[in-house]
Amino acid sequence: MAITKDKKREIVAKLAEAFTDASAIVFVGFTKLTVADASKMRAQLKDAGVRYFVAKKTLLRLALKEQGYEGEVPSLPGEVAVAWTSNEVTAPAHGVYEYGKKLKGALKLLGGVFEGVFIDAEKALAIATIPPMPVLRGMFLNVINSPIQGLVVALDQISKKKQ
Repeated sequence: MAITKDKKREIVAKLAEAFTDASAIVFVGFTKLTVADASKMRAQLKDAGVRYFVAKKTLLRLALKEQGYEGEVPSLPGEVAVAWTSNEVTAPAHGVYEYGKKLKGALKLLGGVFEGVFIDAEKALAIATIPPMPVLRGMFLNVINSPIQGLVVALDQISKKKQ
């Protein structure tokens, strides 16, 4: 069924407004994705503060053109959806990547927009594999705590030898 021009304008306006507030955008290619899987993924992404929308590529390109991002739009083969957030910048890529691992090839990161610049699929995948912020904080604390812990262990060994 064809979409009316008014509906197309509405979709472009909705996407343009969303992209204006977005801190990160990811383009998602999907094939053989069931409605049940798509619904579960939407719910999981929504819990992480990520919005997900399936749009025609021409309408998506129009909305992106209005934003004036740097670079060139990556190749968008097949069916395309877009995931974005205004919170944590790694959340869209990470959420889609993690859910895509469960579905064995039904979802694929095609690229995105990061810090106002278009990125390709390889860079989107690199962003997706960055651990979430709580894990990074834990890793940072471990790095800070490591020398102190080593000193405590060394002092403990010295005190045992002197006894």
